Amino acid sequence: MENLELEQLRALLETERNPIANLANASSFLYNTMNQLNWLGFYLIDGDELILGPFQGKVACTRIRVGQGVCGNAVKLEKTMKIDDVHQFAGHIACDSASNSEVVVPLWKDNQIVGVLDVDSPYQARFSNQDVQFLEKAAKIIQEAILKKM
Repeated sequence: MENLELEQLRALLETERNPIANLANASSFLYNTMNQLNWLGFYLIDGDELILGPFQGKVACTRIRVGQGVCGNAVKLEKTMKIDDVHQFAGHIACDSASNSEVVVPLWKDNQIVGVLDVDSPYQARFSNQDVQFLEKAAKIIQEAILKKM
């Protein structure tokens, strides 16, 4: 099923040229593909901050400094972060107090991080390693289809 979903995502994004429209559709597609989520969206790099991009869920933090919170640390450490209990993560930024676990996947262009895919769940330890792999594959599709047009 995962491969079918990834192909659907690729087909959804391949013909549209506007990156914001594609990020909006990607956030909706992924949010509705996975279960037990309360937020899924994108933050894009602007200097030393991440700025809120298209998302699904309740209102969110607008700006996150690189190195702060899970998103900012994913950028600083240049790696995917899977946090089973965000309340145990030093410096966690609680944009939605209902969030209990989180995955953040960096988005790359020309060997630099240009943003992140951020996924939150109200359930602790919601995300399996298989979920992380799915989100990383989805991020690669998004990078190919969207970020090269930015």
